[in-house]
Amino acid sequence: MSSRTCPDWPDLMEIAPELQFKHYTVAEAQLPADALMKVSAEQLSDVAICCDLDRNVFYAAHTDPQVADALRQSHWFEVQEWIAAGRPGTS
Repeated sequence: MSSRTCPDWPDLMEIAPELQFKHYTVAEAQLPADALMKVSAEQLSDVAICCDLDRNVFYAAHTDPQVADALRQSHWFEVQEWIAAGRPGTS
């Protein structure tokens, strides 16, 4: 387990075992441009996102609310939305 691993990983593993949630700054996560344009530039290195970068799924409880709102308007899913949608992108 890395230091980036979400401290809620046991709970997240119960609801979405195929995902690995880690904490990043918005700048590190290299989010899509349509989401980034809705986040102020000074927040990029200071604001946290908890997500599975490979599957474009974030955990709203550990993600800055402004970033979460921006991601909801992009192709990203909040974990509960991802589960409800039938786990898109999994085989």
